Amino acid sequence: MEVNCEDCAGCCMDWQSLLADGDASTTARDADGGDGRRTDRQRARKPFAGRDDDREASREPLDDDTNFVPLTRDEVRAFLESGMGAALQPRFWHARTESEGVEIDGRTVAAVAGRPVFFVGLRKPPKPVAPFGREEPTWLPTCVFLDPTTLQCRIHDGDLYPDECRAYPEHNLALEQETECERVESAFGGDRLLEADHDDPGGLLLGSQAIGAKLFCHPRPDDLEGVVDRAAAGALTRRDRAELIAVAAASSPGTPAISDHHYERAKTRVLGTNEGNSADGESWVGPAIRDWYQRYRESRKAVPSPTVADAVETDRGAPETPDWDALE
Repeated sequence: MEVNCEDCAGCCMDWQSLLADGDASTTARDADGGDGRRTDRQRARKPFAGRDDDREASREPLDDDTNFVPLTRDEVRAFLESGMGAALQPRFWHARTESEGVEIDGRTVAAVAGRPVFFVGLRKPPKPVAPFGREEPTWLPTCVFLDPTTLQCRIHDGDLYPDECRAYPEHNLALEQETECERVESAFGGDRLLEADHDDPGGLLLGSQAIGAKLFCHPRPDDLEGVVDRAAAGALTRRDRAELIAVAAASSPGTPAISDHHYERAKTRVLGTNEGNSADGESWVGPAIRDWYQRYRESRKAVPSPTVADAVETDRGAPETPDWDALE
């Protein structure tokens, strides 16, 4: 697989608002220091948000992340062990029909055997970025691990680099789905997907094999009252995320079973790292996310240079990235 990623990172950020009016919108507040309620424009982009029309029901996600990267159970555990629980974000879906869902907060959430199902992926705090050859940076929801200066991944090829990122865009091509490379080409021109041949990739985890390995089942739907509402509003709290991430970390591949020991351990780790408990080994991730949201709230119109990431991320211990010339 050959792709041209320089000056792009379209698969690592939500760039759709660049097409609307040139002014990106992102969450106004973050759940670590307030809430992350979505703007009117973001809600307008969501085709099934209200579920109050006559369109055919579909398994639409509750959130607006256009390129959510699902992590496996083992990857969730690895991030927790590295003190990076703050980087993780759950995702729910609307059920296609009432028979395949469970009612929570007035929504029929997709479920398996009466248990609400969800993914765990990576958060996208607002960062000042200038992708696709733009001269001026814009605040865009951007993967927590993307360096906004070089538009390169800080954990690329490292032990924590997600398999789904490593296999992109090969998985999309294998499933005969449009890739982000092609969407960027259509919107901004240039050549991104340079070679579209692919092997039969492993790790897709489709159907029942995904349960407990990538698709997680919450065993107590009643505990999610209020959580689903906040997920739909982009306002998950630390404790909301801790509950769901703990279930993911405690899951057993191939079954909906949950390990109580792993659940308690994971929940303690997530709450510890998010609340700044350095004794539990908080990494640079949590403080950097909180800093990005604070800077966004204070300077939405005066967008800083992407090089401010040196103070927000690198000075806190984030791995540096090479420039593109070093990779040639």
